[in-house]
Amino acid sequence: MKKILIIVMTLCVSTLHAQVTPRNILAKKYSQEQVKQALVPREQYKPYPTTPQEWKAAVPDSVLTRIVKAGQEQLTYTFEPITASTALDFVRSGDRERHSGISFGKRNAMVDLMLAESVEGKGRFTEAILNGVWSICEESFWGVPAHIGNTGLPDVENPVVDLFAAETAAVLGLADYFVGDQLDKINPLVRKRIYFETNRRLFTPMLTKGDTYGWNSPTRPVNNWNPWIMSNWISATLMLEKDEDRRAAMIHKSMTDLDRYLNSLGDDGGCDEGPSYWTAAGASVYDCLELLSDATNRTVNLYDEPLIQNMGGYFYKVHIDEHYFVNFADADPKLMPDGLLLYRFGKALNDERMVEMGQWALGKYAQSSLAPSRFHRFRFIKNLLTAQHIGPTKSSYKKVEDAWLSDIQVLTARSSNGLFLATHGGHNAESHNHNDVGDFMLYANGEPVIIDAGRGNYTARTFSNQRYELWFTQSQYHNLPIINGLGQLAGRNFEAQNVSSRISDKDASLTMNIAPAYPPAAGLTNWNRKVTLNRAKNQVEVTDEFTMQQKPSSLQEVFMTIADVDTTKPGLVKLTTPGRQTFVLRYDPKEWKVSTDYPSTDGMEYRSFKTKWDNRPVQRILLSNISLSQKGKHSFTIAPYTPN
Repeated sequence: MKKILIIVMTLCVSTLHAQVTPRNILAKKYSQEQVKQALVPREQYKPYPTTPQEWKAAVPDSVLTRIVKAGQEQLTYTFEPITASTALDFVRSGDRERHSGISFGKRNAMVDLMLAESVEGKGRFTEAILNGVWSICEESFWGVPAHIGNTGLPDVENPVVDLFAAETAAVLGLADYFVGDQLDKINPLVRKRIYFETNRRLFTPMLTKGDTYGWNSPTRPVNNWNPWIMSNWISATLMLEKDEDRRAAMIHKSMTDLDRYLNSLGDDGGCDEGPSYWTAAGASVYDCLELLSDATNRTVNLYDEPLIQNMGGYFYKVHIDEHYFVNFADADPKLMPDGLLLYRFGKALNDERMVEMGQWALGKYAQSSLAPSRFHRFRFIKNLLTAQHIGPTKSSYKKVEDAWLSDIQVLTARSSNGLFLATHGGHNAESHNHNDVGDFMLYANGEPVIIDAGRGNYTARTFSNQRYELWFTQSQYHNLPIINGLGQLAGRNFEAQNVSSRISDKDASLTMNIAPAYPPAAGLTNWNRKVTLNRAKNQVEVTDEFTMQQKPSSLQEVFMTIADVDTTKPGLVKLTTPGRQTFVLRYDPKEWKVSTDYPSTDGMEYRSFKTKWDNRPVQRILLSNISLSQKGKHSFTIAPYTPN
């Protein structure tokens, strides 16, 4: 059947995902009293196995053996304190890794130990768990120094709730659930300390000043922090709070706070932070809904809401092939999808494509689902309980051919010959933003040809006023024009306008004016860019038509790649992928001269680029215009190379 032509116009900024839409789905559907009546009392709340017999009935023996082995490997783990000097690394050098190595390592060891003890039930892990619990409770701050500004050291009189303070509370809640009785036998003050510290560091701050945190703003868009923290708050509350009235109040408050993230999404459910952050955003929304559903005997249920269904479907709409995903903004180009999470989420949504993607991903990347996770630990436990119910894995699943996410202005399209195009408009104040309005990427048979380089390591500069000094955030290192030596600027006003997507059997294209994304000094009147996957010709076409206020002093076009580059023949750049596919970027040699360079990999922020792309360096191809006209139209094509 012939595909229906789809044309979507975006003419005004109000349709972009950049404002709050007060849907308040949870608040409107469930009152606090309804939640209180439906909530399973704490003493009856048993979401996970707690005895060796229960574990054996629920989880395959091979998985249980691995859990015990992981615990055994942590028996000699030393729960070292976090010194003031370690905490000060962030403000002194910008380094985040020494602190997180200790902090995250302690929590990972705790999870391995408590699960091993619960599965085995012989008491040999309890002393190590005791030391882990006490060591974590003794820490001055459960989060990371990067999340408390430039103080380096925390103000212990004013506990701050960040991602990892919430994660820690959930870890201690799980410790209380799985081995609380054993800890009581050692000393009843241990569980008392768990509750005291969790109440002081998470429960009370969220109830008394939760609305003051930027990540929980009731009036401004919020990002993955919100559902990520809410999921941990819900888990810790269900496990630890004994006062049933307060327990219900906190659960309802977490639901109405979760609305703030859902209100920040556009109707298409697009994640402007990218798919690797979706695992902490949309997937954390599912964590919340799953926890709430289990704890209310299925009373809380949003799975039939179109927004939730679209939010889930986003993930497969930006899947390229294998472990490659569309990686605009700070998203990583590669991730191993969690098949068991996708399977459960797909089942809840009645989304067969997501279910099949989960079955494929489990077969391909089982370690992503069944290896203990650094974060979202209750998700990992749910994975363990799902493993024997998923059925046969699949060698493939039916990928989405085309998708248009109007709320974040992302277009994805693939051809029957193996080409995959992603391009987007958007604006330069998106969460985890790169200045990349009008960028695109091209993959062929699952291999990168033209890339978005992605992000480097997070350091103090990454989320500071020096962010856009880092090359990977700059438009000059994305597949975009450089005009009068200038790239795009960050900010909500720097955006694409007159955005139009078109999808048909013949082609898929995105047209937009990207001039507003550049500063006034660039001298642009308009810059209309059209990026097209031409299925009939099996090529990608980039056309830039522009008018400037005066003749430019310089004009360049950038193409980023990890392919081997050959520029010896005028008019074409030969690109050879790691898998030995050869493509050619065609340009008019009368209009352009070509050069290449390699962005720096020196310094803390850039270390990951040495391994991010399978040890292949990121290379920038620069086409410099010769004619330099005030008005013009330039076209470039990228297609498989066919020798004459």
